[in-house]
Amino acid sequence: MSPVRRCSRTACGRPAVATLTYVYADSTAVLGPLATYAEPHCYDLCAEHSERLTAPRGWEVVRLADASGPARPTGDDLEALANAVREAARPQERAAEAGGGAGARSADPREVGRRGHLRVLRSPDS
Repeated sequence: MSPVRRCSRTACGRPAVATLTYVYADSTAVLGPLATYAEPHCYDLCAEHSERLTAPRGWEVVRLADASGPARPTGDDLEALANAVREAARPQERAAEAGGGAGARSADPREVGRRGHLRVLRSPDS
């Protein structure tokens, strides 16, 4: 038996990428990301069959976003990355702004050391 789940449609052997469930009381078909495990009342569909899915007349199809796919970077992501690179390129300025390093450590009595943006803290037991 193959560990890859296959499309539930007859004569389709492609790998499943989405799971279809029905809410009969609301006349709704819900198509979402592939479920963690196969359930008897759900249908696993391949990419082609999930795109071409239609519901009976009077029914609503709800398509949930698939978060497992690669996310495209947004302008905010790119700006945050550029700001992080700029900040990492000026370590001397950051040390001067923080009060020379030793003064910043005395502000938090739990802080033992610092390496870049990471802090080493004392154990709460000691």
